[in-house]
Amino acid sequence: MTDAPVPGSFRDPSGFVFRRDGVVLRQVNASYADDYDLLLSSGLYDALTDAGLLLPHAELDVADAPEPGAHRLLRPEQLGFVSHPYEWCFSQLKAAALATLRIQSVALDHGMSLRDASAYNIQFRGTAPVLIDTLSFEALPDGEPWVAYRQFCQHFLAPLALESLVDVRLGQLLRIHLDGVPLDLASRLLPAGTRLRPSLSLHLHAHAKSQRRHAGDATGRAGGGRFSLQAFRGLIDSLSGAVKKLTWNPQPSEWVDYYAAGQSYGEDAAEHKRELVAKLLGELSPAVVWDFGANTGRFSRVAAETGALVVALEMDPSSVEASWREAVAAGEERILPLVLDLSNPSPALGWAHAERQSLAERGPADVVLALALVHHLAIANNVPLERIADHFADLGRWLLIEFVPKADPMVQRLLASRQDVFPGYTEEGFEAAFADRFDIDRRERLRGSERTLYLLRRR
Repeated sequence: MTDAPVPGSFRDPSGFVFRRDGVVLRQVNASYADDYDLLLSSGLYDALTDAGLLLPHAELDVADAPEPGAHRLLRPEQLGFVSHPYEWCFSQLKAAALATLRIQSVALDHGMSLRDASAYNIQFRGTAPVLIDTLSFEALPDGEPWVAYRQFCQHFLAPLALESLVDVRLGQLLRIHLDGVPLDLASRLLPAGTRLRPSLSLHLHAHAKSQRRHAGDATGRAGGGRFSLQAFRGLIDSLSGAVKKLTWNPQPSEWVDYYAAGQSYGEDAAEHKRELVAKLLGELSPAVVWDFGANTGRFSRVAAETGALVVALEMDPSSVEASWREAVAAGEERILPLVLDLSNPSPALGWAHAERQSLAERGPADVVLALALVHHLAIANNVPLERIADHFADLGRWLLIEFVPKADPMVQRLLASRQDVFPGYTEEGFEAAFADRFDIDRRERLRGSERTLYLLRRR
């Protein structure tokens, strides 16, 4: 057996996560025995897993634990892809926030409480947010305030308020501040009028002021007095109301309206492209597909129809929001839309550059989709074709990619405002650039178009 510790699982003395022959497992240490046993005996584990709010697990033989001092060895349900909060659209972060509060409410019903409220503890199964950290619970401290209050506000309420009321792009502050947006920063950035909104005035502005005044208090709340169970429930209800009132609607953009505005080729070519993508992916039968430049997810849904889990990666927040809402409305279980710019993808972050995995470290995918994308990388971003080929080879075993020639109206739009310094951007140059890393398995010109669809196999 080969055990590989998960780099981001080292801060909690209660246990840790590791991989054994590719399977994610969790050791529960003896120091957490009482709380773990209470999680099961209180009925909280069953209540949360039945509601789809906690990732279920099976218990394995504790004698197989990798380190001494183990109380239990768990095999959680395996996830197809782990995303980061700074990759979520507004509604995903909001859904994760409300799920965290619902979990806390159910925990109170069973005499327990969340001891942390990190957004990184939430992942998505389909469109359902689920808690993945089984060791987040503790016996309800008698008369004590919620120890995770500040963390919830930093990880959820502050970024949601900034995205909703200032600019959705401020969600990227979570990429800089891995323990959530500092409340004093959020308080400064929010419009002055939010001080008149009771929930934001209390949980963000007053909370930030309290943090400054009581810097040594982990909850950000001044001491004194007993914090009753009724007050605890009132806090959770207040936070839930604050989150629910925050809204954001996709803004008009070049990308969210891309399909509605029409494409640079006719319906015959578009239908041929859809047929080819469905046929080729059906033949490959991939388990996981990464769709780059997914827009609102038209071809992500074609890929999902083959049975794959599709991670739909798109740089435009409005498009991702629209795709997510469509997935929720349709009850889609195989599409995960995320905000990600391939020209500046999620890097490895945290302690020793290892706590939060880069995009590449979460791969490779079985198939990478790159439809109507290569011209944006090569011309709009000045990335040489050889470098594009190298990066795609790192990300997936198979590559289904569309070459869009210079004569195409979309490329002409890119070249209209700049000098054409791309003499190698030709179909022959494309094939030569990818030849060192891929073999051409299939090549087909789209009907009624100069565009070509390639199926490439990584060497």
